[in-house]
Amino acid sequence: MFQGMEYVYEVYKERSFSRAAANLFISQPSLSANVKRIEKRIGYPIFDRSTKPLGLTECGQRYIRSIEQILSVENEFSNFVNDWGELKTGNLILGGSSFFSSWVLPPLIGDFARRYPQVKMVLIEENTAKLAELLQTGRMDFMLDNCELDEAVFDRCIFQEEHLLLAVPQSFAVNQTLTDYQVSMEDIQSGSFLSDKILPVPMESFADLPFILMKPENDTGKRAISICQENHFHPQIAFELDQQMTSYNVTCSGMGISFIGDLLLLSVPANSSLVYYKLPGKNTARNIYFYWKKGRYLSRAMEEFLKLI
Repeated sequence: MFQGMEYVYEVYKERSFSRAAANLFISQPSLSANVKRIEKRIGYPIFDRSTKPLGLTECGQRYIRSIEQILSVENEFSNFVNDWGELKTGNLILGGSSFFSSWVLPPLIGDFARRYPQVKMVLIEENTAKLAELLQTGRMDFMLDNCELDEAVFDRCIFQEEHLLLAVPQSFAVNQTLTDYQVSMEDIQSGSFLSDKILPVPMESFADLPFILMKPENDTGKRAISICQENHFHPQIAFELDQQMTSYNVTCSGMGISFIGDLLLLSVPANSSLVYYKLPGKNTARNIYFYWKKGRYLSRAMEEFLKLI
């Protein structure tokens, strides 16, 4: 029943027979005939050909889930066989948001690749929800994120601690009245801004100003709203975004205030157009985790990567 499943899965991924045929290096009529044979063998259609892009029938959804389970089992067995060697072959698939994929993961990937040059490395850049889906279905080995995922589904290890700061465009007049609370890049680089000697900024000073926030399902977005509410105001939201890196860049353009992690500020080039403040409360600190699917077999490549980090 699953003979030729690679044809169905490629059509599912591409949502198009023509693109899938090009990827498989076969003609579109040949691909369509193969898929129809599989549908005839099952007794029900897999694809709803009345939708654009191509959709799945209810039977098709279950068939795709079964394919992904088969691929996951095959992948785990392949990794197991590779473990008998000396890590001269194998794959390692990592994922992260725009910031983590751009600034945090590349040095780790480079270090690992120098140690194990014959292991194929893949980096996926997506939002948290999509990364968690890829991890749970076995299509990715590790994801790096600052969110809290379900511990019943995922295992994790702490990569490092992160602290949120308030980033305010230098052009905002409010900065002139808050000079005693401003945190320098030197303070952020040394970590001295965490000292009790550095006072958190009075958040009510920003109640009437525009904010650049992450979307509500994002951990940074949740913490930002919580911090504002604890200080008795609801922020005036100019933009709601998916990526912290985008939020930072929009704030650099002078369009609003954002909540930015010190890890990002330590990674990107210093920007003199921003002023930074220490935030009040306990919601400003969080852990950054590497996550993987609970109960899955850890390949030697995965084990060695965990040792590295």
